Amino acid sequence: MPTTTKIQPRALVRASGGPRYAVALAVDALGTGLLRPFLLLYGVSVLRLSAPATGVAMAVGVVVGLVCMPAVGRWLDRGARSTVVAASMVVRVLGVVVLLATPAGHVWLFAASALLLGVGNQAWPAAHAALVATVAHGRERDTALAGGRALRNAGLGAGALLATACLAGGTTALQALAAVTGLAYLAAAALAWSVHVHAQPAAAVAEGDGGGPVPRMRALLAGNVIYAFCLNVPEIALPLVLVTQLHASPVWSAAIFVANTVLVVTLQVPVTVALSRFSRRAVLALAGVVLAVSYVGFLAATSLSHAAAAPAVAAVSVLCTVGEIVYAGSATALVTALAPAHALGRTLARFELSTGFGLAVSPAAITTLAPHGPTALWGSLATATLLSAAAVATEKDQHVPPQDQHVPQSAPDRTCERIAPGHAR
Repeated sequence: MPTTTKIQPRALVRASGGPRYAVALAVDALGTGLLRPFLLLYGVSVLRLSAPATGVAMAVGVVVGLVCMPAVGRWLDRGARSTVVAASMVVRVLGVVVLLATPAGHVWLFAASALLLGVGNQAWPAAHAALVATVAHGRERDTALAGGRALRNAGLGAGALLATACLAGGTTALQALAAVTGLAYLAAAALAWSVHVHAQPAAAVAEGDGGGPVPRMRALLAGNVIYAFCLNVPEIALPLVLVTQLHASPVWSAAIFVANTVLVVTLQVPVTVALSRFSRRAVLALAGVVLAVSYVGFLAATSLSHAAAAPAVAAVSVLCTVGEIVYAGSATALVTALAPAHALGRTLARFELSTGFGLAVSPAAITTLAPHGPTALWGSLATATLLSAAAVATEKDQHVPPQDQHVPQSAPDRTCERIAPGHAR
């Protein structure tokens, strides 16, 4: 079966939206990396809010931000692409402006800022995936989506490192970080908008692709909620277990987080390309199995002596990251392949809604299960993930365009109406 066997950087950049769009992604990710890990610290240190109030405001912002997804999906199906990406960045600029304008002690303004940041963060993935699906197709699109994720993780990691280095400056440094984040979002929005990628509106495209029904994907969406938990394992579950249960040094948590970022940046594209010979659904089911095995590995590692437990957890985290890479490289790619062209935006919005919901509830689920012991935490995650993998593997595909099944195509994507000069296919 034909598959993509080589990674050509220039072709990958073109398939991802072009050089300017790649720069926009990098700048946006850098800004997010500067602020996202320290938003809670900003609320507590700069605004003098209590930690519980700050955490609740952030959680509410994320959850309420999910409400925007149906509107984003309809906007995308009207043909908008780079405009929606730029809008998601502008909304985050407004969030930063509100954050900087919030006086100490005003939790509601902080909540408003978290809401705007949440709306932008929720809208961006669907808009980005729709844009890539408009300028690329088949397995080239899958690789471009993987490349975008690798680039974004590199920017997030670099931003977090810069922010960590600036923390010695105290309150003033945190305010400066927020301001720089806003400027980064604004620059990224201008670059993203400048690529001028559009698609035919859904009504026109429906005639060309037969106007097929919007895929329900019930098992895929439900399973994706559980799959998304893996994205919070390095940031929430492992630090919680290492510090509170194993009494290990926080250095282990930091090392695992850094290793996770490095592995995603370096392996996301090669792994996605290597697995392109298999069906996307089979690869996504495989990701669930790998993640479940890693959760069982964490359970076994926590039963070791304190001296051996932390290194064992760190070793197993590599397997968990591989599962995350396989999941990220196949999930969105499968959804874009299943979606009929006239409903691409709504289909991606539903998928990102399930991802956002999983990310929103996973911290509460993890922190609730952890006090009941390793078996409750890792056993529950392993069981739920295996069941999700089984459901994903057995669900029937409703709509898979021939060019998206296995073989990369070279014909132009007929949904693309206009691309700015310099963005060759």
